[in-house]
Amino acid sequence: MKILQLCKKFPYPLKDGEAIAVTYLSKALHKLGCELTLLSMNTTKHHFDEKALPKDFDHYKNMHLVEIDNRIKIKDAFVNLFTSKSYHIVRYISPKFEAKLIELLKAEDYDIVQLETLYLAPYVDIIRKYSKAKIVMRSHNVEHEIWKRVTENTSVGAKKWYLQLLTKRLENFEVENLNKYDMLVSITQRDLDFFKAIGCKIPTHVTPVGLELDDYTNISHQHKSKPTFGFIGSLDWMPNTEGLDWLLNKVWPLVMAKNPDAEFHIAGRNTPSWLLEKKWPNVTIHGEVASAIDFMNKHDVMVVPLFSGSGMRVKILEGMALGKTIISTKIGLEGIHAKHNEEVLIADTVEKFAEEMLRCIDGPSMLPFIGKKAQDFIHDHYDNVKIAKCLTTFFYELLGRPIPEPQKDVVAQ
Repeated sequence: MKILQLCKKFPYPLKDGEAIAVTYLSKALHKLGCELTLLSMNTTKHHFDEKALPKDFDHYKNMHLVEIDNRIKIKDAFVNLFTSKSYHIVRYISPKFEAKLIELLKAEDYDIVQLETLYLAPYVDIIRKYSKAKIVMRSHNVEHEIWKRVTENTSVGAKKWYLQLLTKRLENFEVENLNKYDMLVSITQRDLDFFKAIGCKIPTHVTPVGLELDDYTNISHQHKSKPTFGFIGSLDWMPNTEGLDWLLNKVWPLVMAKNPDAEFHIAGRNTPSWLLEKKWPNVTIHGEVASAIDFMNKHDVMVVPLFSGSGMRVKILEGMALGKTIISTKIGLEGIHAKHNEEVLIADTVEKFAEEMLRCIDGPSMLPFIGKKAQDFIHDHYDNVKIAKCLTTFFYELLGRPIPEPQKDVVAQ
């Protein structure tokens, strides 16, 4: 099976959920015998030097990067106000990317063209014109829902009005394109139900983010008498920063009042100035770290205070795979069917979140038990090869081809 994979940013290094989701699935598809070609935008925001790739990043037959300037520009944003187009989307429309796509489609007969996220939807008509391949939209989130939640959490004013406008246009684009693909692949069942509720009628499949579990080994270390808390995530992503602001200004003071020796460590790229300028007691800002896994392994408890967003939080999966105790909100855990007090701890209010953090400090002996259940949960449900086998079965059905024998064996299991 020949697959052309389109990405809005190069899926390396593995420092964010999208890069991990794209890379681990493509590696698994390669292991299953698929031939993959990558066409990726190389954006100004997430620019990558291909020379920095490690040698073992070898699962693509060919890789093509196209330089894209997708920066938010005041003039362009202002002019966009007088159109009906989504400014989220138009920043990813590129004549150079389109030309490279046409070149690849003319040179090779692909079976599947897989679009990684809604931002590649503007190229559907080009694919239809130059290829007979089936078009699969892999939706990492319900994109407009993320921005609806962000808007709801924004105070009244010009910013809220502008976010409402952007969100409505993004919603219109997402709904209008919903049935233009041959297949929709969602990350969670919850997202798929949402898409069906707003009109999706094409074939669908749920493919959660899988992990290459050998990459997540729990470094042996003794649990401290007083566990430390860690947060890691992209600090230029609004749902992360709004959650951190909530935790630092409302939850952390309650924790410190009862345990003044508690420690909180924050890591992530593009740390905003407000986070660097203000000093919170016993809070360490690490900025971008060389290894997310090493950072997570240094801390017993990972906190994920999210109140907006959609899809699946890969950092939660990673933390669980490393045997960490996760404290998150119901929104943070959407799509991950872990249970409170078993594989994770769930808290949605200031008081409850502080209570769970204090419980970890006061009862550190419970952390290894929750961590072990979390690891078992990930191994049972989020192995990337198992997940990819199910997806390729649906690809063969979409193509109207018989499933190869090894695939039949997998399905029989």
